[in-house]
Amino acid sequence: MSDLIALLPPDALKILLTLFLCFLIGLEREEHKSSTPYSFGGVRTFPMLGLMGYALALLSGTQLTPLTVGLAVIGGFMMLSYWHKLNTQPGPGITTEVSALITYLMGALVQRGYEWIAVTIVVLSMLLLQLKNTLEGLSRRFAGEEIFAFTKFLLLSAVILPAVPDRDYTAFALNPYKTWLVVVAVSAVSYGSYLLHRLLKGRGGVLASAVLGGAYSSTVTTVTLAKKAGDGGRPHLYSGGILMASGVMYLRLIVLLFLFNRALMARLLPSFLALGLAALASGWLWSQRPDEADTASGDGLPAKNPLELDAAFLFAAIFVGVLIITHLAVDYLGRAGIYTLAGIMGLTNVDPFIMGLTQTAGAGTPLALAAGATVVAAASNNAIKGVYAFIFSERRCGRFSLLLLLALAAAGLLPLLRF
Repeated sequence: MSDLIALLPPDALKILLTLFLCFLIGLEREEHKSSTPYSFGGVRTFPMLGLMGYALALLSGTQLTPLTVGLAVIGGFMMLSYWHKLNTQPGPGITTEVSALITYLMGALVQRGYEWIAVTIVVLSMLLLQLKNTLEGLSRRFAGEEIFAFTKFLLLSAVILPAVPDRDYTAFALNPYKTWLVVVAVSAVSYGSYLLHRLLKGRGGVLASAVLGGAYSSTVTTVTLAKKAGDGGRPHLYSGGILMASGVMYLRLIVLLFLFNRALMARLLPSFLALGLAALASGWLWSQRPDEADTASGDGLPAKNPLELDAAFLFAAIFVGVLIITHLAVDYLGRAGIYTLAGIMGLTNVDPFIMGLTQTAGAGTPLALAAGATVVAAASNNAIKGVYAFIFSERRCGRFSLLLLLALAAAGLLPLLRF
């Protein structure tokens, strides 16, 4: 077999590959041709276009002008084909004409030695052509605001992040790249949880919403659950869900610590994992307790998109401010100052403070001190969430939630005995 291949001219295998790839596209278009009044080309025309591209690439050598002129000529024919469809068919598509231009380029790519790229483009083109109904159905499954939200995430991660400088500035070692990387990471975790929540479409009820909501904001989830429990129907269900959301917060922090400071994560992993799982189990068991009045539906909660550009920039600004304050507290206030700051920051958004600690832990801040401050901030955050639940919920659910979250906060301070 190898001797037979050796006897073939050097371009024989390339021509055969061109014919095969272009025939695949032509075969798919031939199938489409049978279901429309008019469609350009099929199993003969498309391979001929590929061979034309191959021949022009061979004759042009290192020059691109003949190939470009050939592409313009083929493009002119495709314009005439599409013009004919516009005049004879309602709502014509241009997929066949674009496929013809791709087929022409496949011949040129193979002749120039880019066989892998040609095969990859043809395979991807075939998938796009065959998955027409599935891909078009995505527009009905995702609303316009969902697509816009994904675009904003790409702006944060793929446009802004590579553009910011990766170097330290000022005596506080402020690194714009690391700052924005923290913003992207927190946004990614929150946005991923939000997408899962949306995909469930309310299935799984209050507890599933509590778990997923806790992954992007346990505070927002606590307030939302507390307000929804205002009818007084199922206080055990909603207070159990609130506890579970705070349990997920510990698991979420483990992920973020793993991404930015694995030494700090290793210090806190046993404690945070135990606290998170214990809160999830306890919250679920508490939610199964019978209530006197079982009038609430237990439907899932509406998911609010956490990915907003103004929120991302605000997070970055808060992160920088907290990082500076943390540096000053370490230098001038010591352990008591850091713990006091941690308790205060836990009353607001705990993420900027803990993410700031990941940047200094083991360097400007002793690792044990950073771990202790993280514990205090998380416990403080649980306590304030209990107060929120008590304020926004009806009497029994608010009382249950406050007691459960204060118990979790107290248990969350136990790891301080190790530091």
